Amino acid sequence: MASTSAVETGTPSPAQAAPEQSGPWWHYPHVWMIIAGPAIVVVAGFVTLWLAIRTPDPVVDENYYQSGLNINETLRKEAARRMMPAVQGRNHAAQPAEESVPSGH
Repeated sequence: MASTSAVETGTPSPAQAAPEQSGPWWHYPHVWMIIAGPAIVVVAGFVTLWLAIRTPDPVVDENYYQSGLNINETLRKEAARRMMPAVQGRNHAAQPAEESVPSGH
């Protein structure tokens, strides 16, 4: 056998070399980037929970449909009241009052 392997000669191959010593996991910024995503979601969840507890939803009126109809009626009356001078002017132009028509012609 003319070829000798690294095992036979006693020198380790690069694959068999001892791994290089590395620092603790918290010294690597990539680890913190991986941890940051879920940590932000957990914090956002607690903030949402705090907001939900601090500001509860208002109680809905049991007769909400009738309340809505009443509001619509009020708005309709308000719009009619604002248009009253225009309606009176239109009606006067279409049919003038009797005292303004000259009698004698």
